[in-house]
Amino acid sequence: MATLLYRLGRACFGRRGLVVAVWLLLLALMGGAAAAFMGETTNAFRMPGTESQHAMDSLKKQFPQAAGTTGSVVITSDDKLTPQDVAPVVKDAAAIPGVVAAMDPFQMQSVSPDGRYALVQVQFKDEIADITDKQRDAYAELPETYDGEGGTVRVEVGGELAQTPPEIGSTEAIGVAIAAVVLVITFGSLVAAGMTLLNALVGVGVGMAGLYALTGFVELNSTSPVLALMLGLAVGIDYSLFITSRYRQFLVEGVERREAAGRAIGTAGSAVVFAGATVVIALAGLSVVGVPFLSAMGLAAAATVAVAVLVALTLLPAVLAFAGDKILPHKLRSTVAEKGGAEVEQGFGYSWGRMVLKLRIPILLVGVVGLGALTLPARDMHLALPDAGTAAVETTERQAFDLTAEGFGPGFNGRLMAVVSGDGPAATKAAVEDVAALVQDVKGVAAVAPPQFNQDGTTALVAVVPTTGPTDPATEDTVHAIRGKVADVQGADVALTGITAIGIDISEKLADALPVYLLLVVGLSVLLLMLVFRSVLVPVKAALGFLLTVGATFGLTTAVFQDGHLADLIGVDTPGPLVSFLPIILIGILFGLAMDYEVFLVSRMREDFVHGDTPRQATVNGLGHNARVVTAAALIMTAVFAGFVFAHDPIIKSVGFALAVGVVVDAFVVRMTLVPAVMSLLGRGAWWLPKWLDRALPDLDIEGEKLRHALDGTAPDREKVAVG
Repeated sequence: MATLLYRLGRACFGRRGLVVAVWLLLLALMGGAAAAFMGETTNAFRMPGTESQHAMDSLKKQFPQAAGTTGSVVITSDDKLTPQDVAPVVKDAAAIPGVVAAMDPFQMQSVSPDGRYALVQVQFKDEIADITDKQRDAYAELPETYDGEGGTVRVEVGGELAQTPPEIGSTEAIGVAIAAVVLVITFGSLVAAGMTLLNALVGVGVGMAGLYALTGFVELNSTSPVLALMLGLAVGIDYSLFITSRYRQFLVEGVERREAAGRAIGTAGSAVVFAGATVVIALAGLSVVGVPFLSAMGLAAAATVAVAVLVALTLLPAVLAFAGDKILPHKLRSTVAEKGGAEVEQGFGYSWGRMVLKLRIPILLVGVVGLGALTLPARDMHLALPDAGTAAVETTERQAFDLTAEGFGPGFNGRLMAVVSGDGPAATKAAVEDVAALVQDVKGVAAVAPPQFNQDGTTALVAVVPTTGPTDPATEDTVHAIRGKVADVQGADVALTGITAIGIDISEKLADALPVYLLLVVGLSVLLLMLVFRSVLVPVKAALGFLLTVGATFGLTTAVFQDGHLADLIGVDTPGPLVSFLPIILIGILFGLAMDYEVFLVSRMREDFVHGDTPRQATVNGLGHNARVVTAAALIMTAVFAGFVFAHDPIIKSVGFALAVGVVVDAFVVRMTLVPAVMSLLGRGAWWLPKWLDRALPDLDIEGEKLRHALDGTAPDREKVAVG
C-alpha cells in the first residue's frame, strides 16, 4: 500500500494543475447537482418491524384520512374561552394547504377544565416526510394573537410540523476559526495553515454538495447533513494536517520536494487510508442495526469521510506543489535552503513521554480509576427520541408544549393511538368497546377519547392520553401495559402507535442493538490493529482504552444533558433523556477517531523498536515525534465538534458535546497518557505475535517500512524507484 501511495503522491505533485482542475470541476458539478436536485430532509423516524410502524402502515391503507401528520394549535387566554374566540383560529388552520380538517375544540371537548386553554387538532393529508415548505411555513405563520370577545387570545403552534430542522449556520464557523488558529500555531506558517484548511473545505464542499443532491432521490433525516458536515470538517482538517506535517518533516531532513510529497503520502497517507477506512467501516456498520434512518445517516457521514481521504491523498500533494517552500516557517526555510536540511529539537513530546514512563504506575491507577468514575452517571442513562420539551424556550414548539402541559397535563403532549382493525363493522365496533374498557383501567392512562371510524367501519382510531409526558420513563411502562392488556382482544387486530409509541419502540430497538454494535466495533478494532501492528497485546490494549473513552463520554454526556449538571454553561434549557441514536452514533465515530491517534502514535513506536531501539526508548520516540501533531489534531477536532454545541437544536448540541468530550478523553488521557504507560510496562511483550498467526496475516505495511527499505537501497536514483 505504501509503495502505491508513494507513486500516487509523486504523480499528483507533478501534475498539480490537472489535479486541482479536476477537483474544482468536480466541486462545480456537485454544486450544480445540489442546486438542481436538492430535496427536503425530514424529521420523521420510521422503524420497520415494530408494532407502532405496522399500525401506521395499516392506518395509511385502511384509514388514510387519519394517517397524515398532525399539528396541535394551543389557544389560551386570561379569561374563559368562548366558541367565538377559537373560531377564527380554526378557520385559518383549516385554510392551510393540505389540511384535511381543523377540529373545533368545543366540539371535540379539548378545552381545559378552567376554560382558559383549548387545543385545535390540525389533520394533514400527507405524512411529515411529504409536507412541503409552503405548508410548513403557512402553519408556522398562524397569527400569534387574535382579538377575542374577552380580550386578546394567544396562539402557539406545536406538533411535528412546528419542529424546525437543524440549520448549518455561523456557530459552526467558530470551530473552523479555532482550527485555523491551531494550524497557524502548529505550522508557524500562514501558507501551511491556509492550505491545509482550504484542502479540507474543498473535500467537505464536494461531499456535502453530493449529499444534498441525493436528497432529491433518497429520504434523509434532517440531522444527517449536519453530522456529515461535522465529521467531514474534523477528519478533513486532521488528515491534511497529518500528511502536511510528515511532508514538512521530510523537507527539514533535506529531501527534495516532489520526493518528500511521495514519501509523505506513502507513509502518513497509508495511516490516513487506514484511519479513514475504520471510520467508514464503523459508520457503514450502522446498517447492521436495521434502522433505516440510522443507516442513511451513517452512510451519508461515511461518504463524506471517504471524500476527505481522497482529497488528502490527491489534492493535497498538488496544492503542496503550488505552495513551494512557503510551507515552512521563514527561519526554517532559510536554514534548509542554506544547509540542505535542519536539525529538529526535541520538544515537549519527549519530556512528556519520559515523565509518563517514570510515573507509569500512578498514572495508570489515576487514569483508569478516574475514567471509571466518570462512567458512573451512564448507569442511569435514559434514551428517547427528542420532544418539544427540550427545545429552546423561545421557540413556538416549546411554548405550545409548555402551555399544553400547563392547561391539560403532560400526557396531552404524548398522546397514543390504538388502531383497531376488524373483519367487518360489527367486529370492529365490539373490539373497540373492549379496547376502551381495558385501556381505561390501565395505570398511567388519564383518558380515552371516543373512537373515530373509517368510512367502511372496519378500522377505528382510539386516542389514549397518558398521565405522563412523552419521554417520561413511566410512559414506557404505560405503553407496555396497554399492549399487554389488549393483546387478547378477540375479533380484531389492535396495535398501539403515535409519535410517542414510535419513539419508545425506536429507543428500545436501538438500546438492544447497542451491545451488539459495541462488540462488533471492539472486535473489528482488535482485528484491524492486529493487521497493522503485528501484535496481540497492542490491539487488546487499544480496545480496552476505547471502552474507557466510550464509558467516560457516555457518563459526562448523561451528567450534563440528562442530569443537568453545568447545563447552563452550554445553553441546555431543559435537561432530558439523550436522543436514542446518540450512543450508537458516538461509538461508530469515536472508534474511527481513536484508531487515528492509536495508529499515528504507536506506529512510530513500532518503527523505532523494529530498527533496534529499546521498548522504553521507542515509546518515548513515538510520543516525541507525534505528540505535537496529535495534540493539534485533537484540538482541531475538539474545536470543530464544540462549535456545534452552540447550535439551537438539542440533538446537534448533544452530538457535538459528546464528540468533543470523547476526543479530549481519548487523545489526551487514553492515547497520550495511558497508552505509553501500558506500552512501557509490556516491554518487548507488546510486540509478541505467534508465528502461525504472523504467517496467516497479510502485511499491510501501514508504516511504509517496505517503502523505506526500497528507497534507502536506491537512494542515489530516487526517480528510478518512483517509477519502478
